[in-house]
Amino acid sequence: MASQSETGASPYKHPYHLVDPSPWPLISAFAGGALVLGIVLYAHYGDMIVLGVGLVGVLACMFGWWRDIIKESRTPGLHSPVVRIGLRYGMVLFIASEVMFFVAFFWAYFHFALFPEHVSGAERAIWPPAGVYTFDPFHLPLLNTMILLLSGCTVTWAHHALLNNDRKALITGLALTVALGVMFTGFQIKEYFIAPFGFRDGIYPSVFYLATGFHGFHVFVGTCFLAVCLVRAIRGHFTTQRHFGFEAAAWYWHFVDVVWLFLFIFIYVWGVGEIAHH
Repeated sequence: MASQSETGASPYKHPYHLVDPSPWPLISAFAGGALVLGIVLYAHYGDMIVLGVGLVGVLACMFGWWRDIIKESRTPGLHSPVVRIGLRYGMVLFIASEVMFFVAFFWAYFHFALFPEHVSGAERAIWPPAGVYTFDPFHLPLLNTMILLLSGCTVTWAHHALLNNDRKALITGLALTVALGVMFTGFQIKEYFIAPFGFRDGIYPSVFYLATGFHGFHVFVGTCFLAVCLVRAIRGHFTTQRHFGFEAAAWYWHFVDVVWLFLFIFIYVWGVGEIAHH
């Protein structure tokens, strides 16, 4: 966190962003590594210990790091216009890196979907592979699509309310967005429970769970992000001129929306096979 004087004013004679030493980047790296390792161990061996440790570690880092950043943002003189521009560039680059993260999963999916003979070795192979039952795209997947699109509308409404200094509508819009995010996650979990295939049942299930699972994790992170913004909105932290924390959360949420649209169109609709009936 950027240093500050005892009076609360910035001690710097320049507008740039200099930060104090912080433990959160290093701790977050270890927690994130433990989380990914835990996902791998759970997928292959059913071991949830490392997964639980990683998840708790990530949540603790989110709390500690965000707490320090919120304190920094409310310290007079620290978040100058130059700093705010840098924060925006940083968020844009972060979302760009997330786009490439999901490109890898879509690349794998299209590689096997367009050339299914790579899976079976047969000359006239099909995708999804024979024996794999898929979801009805116009059942739970469509419902989740509507929920996520509606959440994009509510977060935009909240942003518009903030710009118009309508605090009540801001809080209402954010609360609805968080609630819709929780609903989406709940239905995604339900879908996994009724899935007609397991993670280790072949190429299609593996790619399906990785792509939709990591998207679900991003929805969870985005919901936490917006929940923090909701608490901050209730406490009056945001103004019409200074609210980048909320803007960053809204950008991230819209990114999550767009990724889900691609998942719904290409994996659920375009990639539909023989539908499992529940």
